[in-house]
Amino acid sequence: MSVAKERPRRVTTHVLSEMKMKGEKIAMLTAYDYSLAHIVDRAGVDVILVGDSASNVMAGWETTLPITLDQMIYHGASVVRAVERSLVVVDLPFGSYQGNSKEALTSSIRIMKETAADAVKIEGGSEVIESVQRILSAGIPVMGHLGLTPQSIHKFGTYAVRARQEEEANKLIEDAHLLQEAGCFAIVLEKIPADLAGRVAQELHIPIIGIGAGNQVDGQVLVIHDMLGINQEFSPRFLRRYHNLYAEITGAVGNYIDDVKSVDFPNEREQY
Repeated sequence: MSVAKERPRRVTTHVLSEMKMKGEKIAMLTAYDYSLAHIVDRAGVDVILVGDSASNVMAGWETTLPITLDQMIYHGASVVRAVERSLVVVDLPFGSYQGNSKEALTSSIRIMKETAADAVKIEGGSEVIESVQRILSAGIPVMGHLGLTPQSIHKFGTYAVRARQEEEANKLIEDAHLLQEAGCFAIVLEKIPADLAGRVAQELHIPIIGIGAGNQVDGQVLVIHDMLGINQEFSPRFLRRYHNLYAEITGAVGNYIDDVKSVDFPNEREQY
């Protein structure tokens, strides 16, 4: 008698809330394509972020600004097709929500309909709260993003740590509460002092995910190309490389080239 394989429990926004209440940390990584998303999901990551960092690591742009909504939908749909367990969140790219809440809703609806993702992520606090509220009013889950907001790089002119000064720190705390009150299910805090991030995580009842925000938050997120060592140029203090795929892939490609040129590949067993 055959026994059907039990499907893994799907991570939802409610599951993330439960994890925070239980003190269980949330593991989040980026992915942008079917193959890597399949691996990341099967490895047990709780949340997959289809980040606008695809602009950097997939397309080679210096900032996240050039990536379009159509491109984010392409990456999002590719990831969703691979996933069985993880919650999939897709970034709203630059220009798809700023200053126009109706456009924000239209962009979010397109993402949800055309990718089948679970949620969208939006950068900013009080400046974008009208867009956040309009998206939420349509029943679309929203993850916030405060601290270093890469889409605002030309406004700030630097990727330095944010909210070191009291005024900016107070605004970040206010914005975090504002996003929670609006109905966001979680917030990413990027590159801010660890104590400040810990205070936000303690004050809010929704999960707080950190990147360069210390270990007092409810979970962590990294860009997978950085974490796996595919990208060697980006080395901030908060990044821990768990592998050096750049060296491994370079070596494998070199071996392939040598074998082709020496006519060792294909050998007798590898041809028809």
